[in-house]
Amino acid sequence: MHPQKVDRIMTVIILLSSAVVGIAVISLLAFIITAGLPHLSWDFIASASSAFTSGGGIRDQLFNSFYLVILTMLISLPLSLGGAIYLSEYAKPSKLTDGFRLAIEVLGSLPSIVVGLFGYLVLVLKFHLDFSLLAGAIALTIINLPLLTRSCETALSQVPSLQRQAGLGLGMSKWKVTTKIVMPAALPGIVTGAILSVGRIFGEAAALIYTSGQSSMVISYTNWNPFSHTSFLNPMRPAETLAVHIWKLNTEGLVPDATAVSAGAATVLILTILLFNLLARFVGYLIKRRMTK
Repeated sequence: MHPQKVDRIMTVIILLSSAVVGIAVISLLAFIITAGLPHLSWDFIASASSAFTSGGGIRDQLFNSFYLVILTMLISLPLSLGGAIYLSEYAKPSKLTDGFRLAIEVLGSLPSIVVGLFGYLVLVLKFHLDFSLLAGAIALTIINLPLLTRSCETALSQVPSLQRQAGLGLGMSKWKVTTKIVMPAALPGIVTGAILSVGRIFGEAAALIYTSGQSSMVISYTNWNPFSHTSFLNPMRPAETLAVHIWKLNTEGLVPDATAVSAGAATVLILTILLFNLLARFVGYLIKRRMTK
């Protein structure tokens, strides 16, 4: 067969495959969003949920999800960035480096339910963190580390070696070159990877069922003392996230309008994750544009 004909056939096959995947994703998103939009309202988002009566909202679950993401990023971002700097700037090709990268890949392939059971046995029971936001944040950190480390390492490795050599040639130390030249140049990729990882962990549910818990205590949004049991900032309180709330609604069936609440909550979850992805691209574009002026 003529090479040009083979090329056209393969191009058509690839385009058809891409179209099938695109249509499947768009159809799924459209189905979830159209099913949930009629149930969305400000009262639904800003009011608390009710366990046994209809008309409950998702205020607490939505806040818990954002708060848990913030706690997770405070733990995972420094660790991931430190590991990425070591792999990209300091590590020399060796069995130790290969083993480190293999460990990251293995950690990234762990099912989230396994991470959740590990968190339950070690964090909740062994270290007596109980069901809490902190235990959930540590479990999500385990899930988030591989993705975030690879993103940061990729961003750092894309900085031209000539810039490093120029800094070293001017008498700068290795650490000075890394912090003053490499990291600023890699900042758009690092920020984009961080925001994308936020979208990944925002929708996590399986690991949180066994760590942060399946229920939320009554909290006060006017109590700013993080050591108070009723404070919304207390990281040691149990907290049901939006994804866990959706799972719970569809498994327990205690809420009369569980289908409507679940559809509305799923729509909010999907739209938030889409917003994170768009925000990642926009912020990365703005940073790159500002740095290249």
